[in-house]
Amino acid sequence: MRSYDDDTLPLQPPIRLPGEATLAAAVRAAPLAGELTPEGDDAEVLALWAGHCRELLAADEGLLLELIRMFLSREPLKGDVPAPLTGLGLVRQAEPYTLSWLGLWAARQIIAETTGQDIPVMGSLTDRDAAALLHGLRSYPEAERGEELAAWLKDREAGAAAAEIAAALATVSPLSRAVGVELLSSDLGEEGRLALSGLLEEPKLGAVVAARTGREDRQPAPDEIAWVLVDMAAALLEFGGETGEVIESIAMGMDADEQAGTIAILAFGDHPWTGRVLRVFIDHHPDERVSAAARKALRRLHGLADVRD
Repeated sequence: MRSYDDDTLPLQPPIRLPGEATLAAAVRAAPLAGELTPEGDDAEVLALWAGHCRELLAADEGLLLELIRMFLSREPLKGDVPAPLTGLGLVRQAEPYTLSWLGLWAARQIIAETTGQDIPVMGSLTDRDAAALLHGLRSYPEAERGEELAAWLKDREAGAAAAEIAAALATVSPLSRAVGVELLSSDLGEEGRLALSGLLEEPKLGAVVAARTGREDRQPAPDEIAWVLVDMAAALLEFGGETGEVIESIAMGMDADEQAGTIAILAFGDHPWTGRVLRVFIDHHPDERVSAAARKALRRLHGLADVRD
């Protein structure tokens, strides 16, 4: 089965799916024309059907690409749809064609297996910890994020929930951290803002919080500047933003010489995404002076990593 590079697939918004019993009932009702006899309990029926789908799609890349294309577009399709997709119950029968619940479920499984991107399902984060919540919410549009957050908060005391999210910020990915800072500053009331204030004196993390919330009274120390710049750029990169956006988040209107000087300091931070951010400048910056500075910074970063090890 074809592999898709998660670095080139932007984060996908959540999908809505019914429970396992409803999905299994849809398999039993699908017009499978004797190819498959779905027997057993709900989990067994879904596992058997999923295995059959994988075999068929692995043998026909055109079908696989059509399924993925329909999933990524999330738009109804007019015209012809390959018969096996309707035969498997992946596509609803009436035109304009859309993916059925089974189609959404199967496409989500395939994308997870081939790219590592676990596309969230609405309502699935309720019982997860704060780190998993922030990871899942990275791709949520505003309305869906509010709905998922409300469900997560339902059985939690506001102060404890804010403290749990604040405690997770130091360990999560850059985009997850950005989501967490926004939740605490905008969605969790006074408890959230107090939890954020309590982080301001933390090295590196406090500087990122201050930068994202406009706290001019908390300026980054010299050894924190590189960490903040990389964290901001990495959040865009993680979301799947255009390379130009990633570059501009560090360039901030500076000329090429000034950018080259800024890039040079990134190697001295120990942010885990530094190498990936420098690669964007190496591969995509239009000015050779800046890309050369990024190459030099990457070599220095590798050298410093060897020293630290």
